[in-house]
Amino acid sequence: MVFNIKVGFFATIFFFLVSSGTAVSQSYDVIIRNGRIVDGTGNPWFKGDIGISGDKIAYLGDLGDASGKRELDATGLYVTPGFIDTHSHSGPGLSSQSLSAGRPLLSQGITTVFINPDGGGAVDLKSQKEQLMEHGIGVNVIQLVPHGSIRRLVMGTENRGPTRPEMSEMLDLVERGMKEGAFGLSTGTFYVPGSYSEAPEIVEVAKVVAKYNGMYASHIRDESNYTVGLISAVEEVIDVARKADLPSIVTHVKALGPPVWGYSTAIVRKIEAAREEGLEIYADQYPYLGSSTGLSAALLPRWAQSGGADSLLNRLDRPGVREDIRAAMSDNLVRRGGADRIQFRRVAFDESIEGKLLSDVAEERDESALEVALDVIRKGGASIISFNMFRDDLETLMIQPWTMTSSDGGLVPWMEGVPHPRSYGAFPRKIRKYVLDEQLMSLGQAVKSMTGLPAQVFRIEDRGLLRVGSYADILVFDLPRINDPATFTNPHQLAEGMVEVFVGGEAAVSDGQFTGVMAGKIITRN
Repeated sequence: MVFNIKVGFFATIFFFLVSSGTAVSQSYDVIIRNGRIVDGTGNPWFKGDIGISGDKIAYLGDLGDASGKRELDATGLYVTPGFIDTHSHSGPGLSSQSLSAGRPLLSQGITTVFINPDGGGAVDLKSQKEQLMEHGIGVNVIQLVPHGSIRRLVMGTENRGPTRPEMSEMLDLVERGMKEGAFGLSTGTFYVPGSYSEAPEIVEVAKVVAKYNGMYASHIRDESNYTVGLISAVEEVIDVARKADLPSIVTHVKALGPPVWGYSTAIVRKIEAAREEGLEIYADQYPYLGSSTGLSAALLPRWAQSGGADSLLNRLDRPGVREDIRAAMSDNLVRRGGADRIQFRRVAFDESIEGKLLSDVAEERDESALEVALDVIRKGGASIISFNMFRDDLETLMIQPWTMTSSDGGLVPWMEGVPHPRSYGAFPRKIRKYVLDEQLMSLGQAVKSMTGLPAQVFRIEDRGLLRVGSYADILVFDLPRINDPATFTNPHQLAEGMVEVFVGGEAAVSDGQFTGVMAGKIITRN
């Protein structure tokens, strides 16, 4: 025992001396000096230097007289790991030439995104990788296997369970995705066709993911009281973790609508009890009181959507059935808090109502809100923003040690539609509003929820922390200037405050300006 202690002690001293000597004599590609380092562990900042060689952090501490090809004086600035967005709809945008640089992401400090959330996205992950890399990408990308897309490919939008051959085909497609390097499975059991799946189907799919040490992230079956209820939906995610033996995430966790306001404490109790049981249950969250979805998803009953758009239109033309649909939509509108809480975000066939409230459009047309909604759905639908959350719930869920930060945003062409401001400002908003203005949490805690915790939860090797050997995804920002100017009525505004953004050791933002560097990579598992 004494011998081991002595060996460990002298080995530590030797490592320190060698590291110090190497630091002052070695030349680095980049040196960041005198920064206030927030390392992603949740600890407060400390003053130090960072040396970058290639795409890795080669030294962290006091670099003394060491030289760098490029040297930055970060005095008074904060240095953190690049932010990891665990729930992003940016896959299609990053695959396009016009949006592949991901500037709205970089301006937020996001250097890594998880795509294919809510059970949607590409089934063929290999082809998706090729599309993403065709023009290069400005941020790193991690893929999830989308259950809903697989179910749709195999079964269409039929409201039933799979046959044995269909289940076998779905399991094969999930396994193929995991072998391609996906980090886990996403489901959207609130949406068609995922909503037609029963819990045992999800468990069987998740068991395949567990074989590859993957995660499970779910847009839960009910965030309000549409069907099974909010708490039962959270319990379903916990049960998948229990039966499939894999870590699970309640994604963009919320209590949606007046009928469930105040339920955040019950969610916390359920997750804490599951963690006491030994299950790895987490959540992610975006820091806004408004959500975003499709008008059909928000208002239509799921049974009416079975079979696709043509089947829906046929039902709307059938007396009796049409009245049943209207009655269900009326109930769902109440769940959302009424027509004055729904704002049209993107309406392809009528841009004039984008940004307007459903109640205002109804008043302009001298029609009921339901008639307007049905007309929009008949003509192809719309994406909406729904102002349906309660501040106390948002904050109760935000401060939990198992809650990560996400955006649930996507890349959209500049000035197209009226997207949710989270696509431009989710991460800086959390720092500006909840760290600086309201002091709900410390900067160290907020940064951990954006970096170290996601890396830990998803087992992302050598990312999420500032330490020697980690990939040099690094932010340097001016804390007082961190801001999210994007609003619900004027969302196309880039976040502010980032001075330097490094992706894999290369500066994508330098002195507050985009460099055009496309250093993002596809990060794969196994």
